[in-house]
Amino acid sequence: MIDFEMSEDMKGMRDMINQVAEGTMRPISRQYDEEEHTDPVDWQKMMWDVSKGTSVFGGGPQDKKERSGNGSSKPSERNVGATVTIEELSWGDAGLYLSIPNPGLGGAAVSAAGTPDQKKRFLERFGSGEPKWAAMAITEPGFGSDSAAVATTAVRDGDHWVLNGTKIFCTSGHRALEKSEGFVVVWATVDKSAGRAGIKAFVVDHGTPGVTVTKVEDKLGIRCSDTAAIVLEDARIPLDNVLGDPEVKGPDKKGFKGAMATFDATRPAVAASAIGIGRAAVDFVRDELAKAGVEIHYDRPVMKQSALERDFMEMEANLQAARLLTWRAAWMMDRGMQNNLEASMCKSKAGLAVTQVTQKAVEILGPLGYSRKILLEKWMRDAKINDIFEGTQQINLLIVARRILDYSSKELN
Repeated sequence: MIDFEMSEDMKGMRDMINQVAEGTMRPISRQYDEEEHTDPVDWQKMMWDVSKGTSVFGGGPQDKKERSGNGSSKPSERNVGATVTIEELSWGDAGLYLSIPNPGLGGAAVSAAGTPDQKKRFLERFGSGEPKWAAMAITEPGFGSDSAAVATTAVRDGDHWVLNGTKIFCTSGHRALEKSEGFVVVWATVDKSAGRAGIKAFVVDHGTPGVTVTKVEDKLGIRCSDTAAIVLEDARIPLDNVLGDPEVKGPDKKGFKGAMATFDATRPAVAASAIGIGRAAVDFVRDELAKAGVEIHYDRPVMKQSALERDFMEMEANLQAARLLTWRAAWMMDRGMQNNLEASMCKSKAGLAVTQVTQKAVEILGPLGYSRKILLEKWMRDAKINDIFEGTQQINLLIVARRILDYSSKELN
């Protein structure tokens, strides 16, 4: 069974990261929300030097037990630890958290579907040198949630793949390709007639001829995070830059399914970020209510509680429920257990909860909540993306239904 008590080491880590969030992120939060396309260079360099490019998405599924310092065998806590870390960083500022130099979504894809050689080749670069980013490019102008509708093509030409297509809404795409020695994992089809079986993930390195960042989006929230559009025109990449099995026929354990497994690791991370934003709003409202002399009576029967008290307790309960689902999904990853159901459950719950919680927080504080004098309205704007990226609310609920009812995508769509 999952243990809901944090270890002392994890508590210490959480408290340390909270200090970083409060001391270095909150003071510059408004500035980089308003200066959307300005990089917080000093802060990024500080985080790079501290983390050495460690992924903020955890380590992915565990196949083996890891040894603790005293020689006893125990499961890793790295994925649960990652959710705690991400919650605290997003409590500080979600946009700044997403701008931290690290392997990111691209690294998560390599970890999920890459060979040992590919993991070494693409991920070891994040342990040294200047700040770097990696990204993942799935969405196209012609589709959003239906990843099987990929139109970008990859054609083999001798010892290379030639990629053509357009990708949009690529988180950290600009920083990965044009501001660092990073890479983007591009989903493309090698055989359109084969459907999902023909879709593969390809690592496209920075500096690859034919790859152009054509736009960096202006956004509602998480404005410090860059979101890019990328065009590939006869972009040639090495043959061994395809993740997993390049063949369409035969077992495809690490092709489309392997790339999709990326989301089992990243959806709990998105959920944790949503919880951090929601907790920031709840903490602020609690403090403001206390300043106004309003007390929340947790021990009163429901019929004796005010509407304000009930609303506030519901906000807290929704976040706690989302957190427990998120920890569960991460805990399963740490034990090498399949968690695609739990990953979608926590993502859908957290995305909905943070949207409702931040909107209610603005409502409770009225004009103050709507004012740009404080960060609450920003948190409401930052919150919404968590209900959209890494699979929309509707898509994740559809996945949950398929897993519970044991239906295929053809049977329930």
